[in-house]
Amino acid sequence: MGSFAWLDVIVSVVVLTAFILYESKRIKMGLRLLWIPIIGTFTVGVSFGLPIFLFLRELHIEKKKVS
Repeated sequence: MGSFAWLDVIVSVVVLTAFILYESKRIKMGLRLLWIPIIGTFTVGVSFGLPIFLFLRELHIEKKKVS
């Protein structure tokens, strides 16, 4: 049972990392701050990496709207 829980965590981390890389490339976000959600995902977890990435993504989108 424990191995299934760890497998779930590993799959979630891999999928979130792929999502971060794909979405940042799609909206031309650049790699300047992407290390924060990626390292956060691997060290703390998905519950840290996803909200940080979504926050950085929204900042990028708002910055593009203004300019």
